[in-house]
Amino acid sequence: MYIRPFDPWKAKLCTCPFKYTLNVYTGCDHACLYCYITSYIPKAFRVRTKEGLLPKLERELRKFDRRYIIALSYSSDPYPTIEKELGITRKVLELFRRYDVRCLLLTKSDIFERDLDILSELKCAVGITVTTIDERTAKLIEPKTPKPEDRIRALKKAKSAGIPVYARIDPIIPFYNWGDFDKTLDALSFVSHITVSTLKLRPDGLSRMKAKLPEVMERLEPLYEKGERIGGYYYLPREFRMKILKEARRKIEDRGITFGSCREGYYSFPSCDGSHLVPP
Repeated sequence: MYIRPFDPWKAKLCTCPFKYTLNVYTGCDHACLYCYITSYIPKAFRVRTKEGLLPKLERELRKFDRRYIIALSYSSDPYPTIEKELGITRKVLELFRRYDVRCLLLTKSDIFERDLDILSELKCAVGITVTTIDERTAKLIEPKTPKPEDRIRALKKAKSAGIPVYARIDPIIPFYNWGDFDKTLDALSFVSHITVSTLKLRPDGLSRMKAKLPEVMERLEPLYEKGERIGGYYYLPREFRMKILKEARRKIEDRGITFGSCREGYYSFPSCDGSHLVPP
């Protein structure tokens, strides 16, 4: 099965409403330092196609309950660099249009701009992840993603096309991108909903962060040592996290944008993930 219920790990703090997920590709070439998929996908930063995806997916869609949402994607970005050439995600969206599927799309790429003609005909919401508006800061932790300003420009075009849009500022990293939060929010002030999440690390991500950002991690690692271990992730201490989340919520809601948090045990409204934006 390619279409699967979301949250296969049954994460303790996940508050997502029921939905399905589809990963068009295996692996992701953004190579983000903090990425969690390297803990369970071999060669995670190398993108591979899935044999027979489109005909198998169409068979699944014929039986799919159209009340539910399919999210693209959580273990691999639906728009890796190779999508420009292969166009597999575009073909998936064409199938969604044919079978009247509700879709929640999330990406760190601007390639989705190419598909606005299809997305504008779907019952969907489109979101981007932007950790920081500062290009240099972003490049260090997300070395192969398009520039933040390019993602934001593409999302503005989606909004102009009449598509509901949202964003994730994720992860928030104290002593690194948290200082850019206001500027990042200003750049995203046109979206309807923003989801935030503090940096949560698995051991492999922790090693990459220490290697690339030693000065930042020199300050952060002692905090993680005092923090919590939840579902295989290292969390910052709860009081420290809650202070950041409350401040982020205030800043977001002051701009008239609804707020969500991801796997934090904190507040979200009307949804944590932006799924409330998908038309019924």
